[in-house]
Amino acid sequence: TYARDPRFNFILLPKNVGKRKAQIAAIRRSSGDLVLNIDSDTTIASDVITKLARKMRNPVIGAAMGQLTASNRRATWLTRLIDMEYWLACNAERAAQARFGAVMCCCGPCAMYRRSTLVSLLDQYETQLFRGKPSDFGEDRHLTILMLKAGFQTEYVPDAIAATVVPDRLVPYLRQQLRWARSTFRDTLLGLHLLPSLNGYLTLDVVGQNLGPLLLAVSVLTGIAQLALTGNVPWWTGLMIASMTLIRCSVAAFRARELRFFGFALHTFISVFLLL
Repeated sequence: TYARDPRFNFILLPKNVGKRKAQIAAIRRSSGDLVLNIDSDTTIASDVITKLARKMRNPVIGAAMGQLTASNRRATWLTRLIDMEYWLACNAERAAQARFGAVMCCCGPCAMYRRSTLVSLLDQYETQLFRGKPSDFGEDRHLTILMLKAGFQTEYVPDAIAATVVPDRLVPYLRQQLRWARSTFRDTLLGLHLLPSLNGYLTLDVVGQNLGPLLLAVSVLTGIAQLALTGNVPWWTGLMIASMTLIRCSVAAFRARELRFFGFALHTFISVFLLL
């Protein structure tokens, strides 16, 4: 259908070169003022382009992302948890960062960029290395960091809804989270020098996001060691983790006006015993 529409131009690459190089090939042959990136497993609402483009009228904004939901939310208990995780990531983390004009990661499934800036950043984007090899993960976060380094703001548009397919089994989900975690730690280090110039809250937020899981892992390991070596149950460790979980779920349930967010407490077990 779209191949016969003269407004569309499909680029068929000779082989699978990965998302990053495919993006670059499309951007270099594009001509509009704005570039919209959508993952192949993502469906956008009919008004998403309008709402993102409206936000991009401000010339200081280099990129804007929409709100992500799980299109297969009802498939399994895991997809329900991931849908809540996405809500928190968008409407707590990204929404707070957007107050200061610096969303630290405009998510790949639905993000709009200013083309003129993108073109000037493509060489840096294409040649990124990780441990001496071309990077093949974390495209969205790195591109966002490059936008911020170029002096542009990045934004979040909560009413621009995009639904994406999420893993419905635990092992693929853990692999995805490991890949994202590598990207978060790596690009946070690359963007550390940016933080003081952005905002004090953002510095606290980003450093906390990276140190928090590490400190939690140390707490859990210490608790396990206490139980193994002394036979004493680490009640304080368990109570503190349970309290943090309850507070987070309560705030989410209150802000979303949905009791289902109390069920997100189950994600703590995945976080503590599998992801960490």
